[in-house]
Amino acid sequence: MSGALRLQGQGNGSQGYAIGPAHVPSEPRSPIEGGASPSLEFDLLRSAIEEAVSALKDLMVRTDPPSSDILEFQVEMLRDPVIGDMAAEYIGEGQNAALAWVTALEEYIAGFELSEDDDIRARAVDVIDIRDRVLRILEGRPPANFPRGAVFAGRDMAPSLFLAHDWSGGGGIALAAGSTASHVALLARAKGVPMVVGLGGPAIEPEAPVLVDGGTGLVVVHPSGADIAMAAMGEKPTPGIPARFELPSADRPAGRLEILVNISDIAEIHSLDSNVCDGIGLLRTEFLLSAAADLANEEKQFQLYVEMLDWAAGKPVTIRLFDLGGDKPLGGFGVEERNPFLGLRGIRLLLAMPAMLRIQVRALLRAAALGPLKVLLPMVTFPGEVDQTRRIFEDEAASLVQRHIDVGVPDIGVMVEVPAAAIMLDTFESSDFFSLGTNDLAQYLTACARDNASVANLYGQANPVLLRLIAQTVRIAHDMDKPIGICGDLAGNPALLPSLIASGIRQISVAPSQLPAVKAVLAQARMEG
Repeated sequence: MSGALRLQGQGNGSQGYAIGPAHVPSEPRSPIEGGASPSLEFDLLRSAIEEAVSALKDLMVRTDPPSSDILEFQVEMLRDPVIGDMAAEYIGEGQNAALAWVTALEEYIAGFELSEDDDIRARAVDVIDIRDRVLRILEGRPPANFPRGAVFAGRDMAPSLFLAHDWSGGGGIALAAGSTASHVALLARAKGVPMVVGLGGPAIEPEAPVLVDGGTGLVVVHPSGADIAMAAMGEKPTPGIPARFELPSADRPAGRLEILVNISDIAEIHSLDSNVCDGIGLLRTEFLLSAAADLANEEKQFQLYVEMLDWAAGKPVTIRLFDLGGDKPLGGFGVEERNPFLGLRGIRLLLAMPAMLRIQVRALLRAAALGPLKVLLPMVTFPGEVDQTRRIFEDEAASLVQRHIDVGVPDIGVMVEVPAAAIMLDTFESSDFFSLGTNDLAQYLTACARDNASVANLYGQANPVLLRLIAQTVRIAHDMDKPIGICGDLAGNPALLPSLIASGIRQISVAPSQLPAVKAVLAQARMEG
């Protein structure tokens, strides 16, 4: 015997295995990480402003008098107590330091830009400069990470930590708790990272060699050569990607089946040829941000969206608004609720914090001028939420046009993941399209938290009720003559594709790693049709 310790959990469905030294976090992690208090946020902002003032003063010493005068103006703006008081007020209302800073400066910038006086209008650049200088300082704190090639062995794992890590060097995840339906599991499947959840105890020792089999759910501490050989034998070859096809059917709704990709990480498009899909069906914008300060950085968001449009090369790109809350906190949003999955999530949180929403809306409107961009609203429950959001888009578009900035008018769609929205879909006339988010839809239909391992068996039995509701919802959408697709995990399950197609689904969006298997199954269906 090798003295190996064998632990059985649930695999996340990723083909393959990983071997590496165990990285055990110093403190147990959970998907919900505590947010900063208002006093701490204010201290962060004050420290960032002081750092910006110090940097500007150092620069003033090294520049000529005319340039020094410009920098002196920026220093005075940074020290303006009115701006500081406004930012402090926004922090007191629950905004983080970065968002409060940008919100406090918005009216100043707009006032300068809309002035009839050329000299005053020119000062807008200086205010934008100090806004971005402080933002960069707030963004400058690197996220926690662990060595490349290691196996993360903790109680649970935050999505932000997964995204901060470089998985190109291998590695895997072995969690004592967790769920195969969590957002971390979703991200791991998308990247093909072997992951096992629900291991319980005993604890894995730091640096111990660990084998993680994402298919069988087996974790072996101190694996033998035989253990490794057995895991290697269990790997299945990935089928090739066949050509696109027209769905042959006389008794189903007509139309070519579109196969798109879900993107959660900018690195995913760098390793994927846009010709293998019909565009981006879901861009999870909250996962593209490396720091809470990015929520307030309109320019950074704009550049990310433009990069996606460039990659798609004329194909549609559907960008979801920030879906924060639940197990995806950023900057503390949605963390302090007793039941965050039933609280301020998605569009509810955005409408409750319109300053954050307006920043993203402006970035989207600017990007929409450069390509076929669509916008998806998360966690919608009632039509009024769509109407409120659309008014914000209209207001911000008018403001940008007044400032002589090019904008596009994107289609606005609803993420159907709340049962109330699915059942009453016919009341959403103001929505341009629909996309079924089956992960959360299953959670709310079964009343089982998707990240709770103790009810994972119940959550896992949701497919029959999901398929029945999907069929009903698709019929309503077709009666409304509105496009409807699916972007949840259900779409990447080859065994369920025939049922989805039979229900009338004509747009399927899956993780890049799921494209080969999905296309192979659909090509086989075509040959047998």
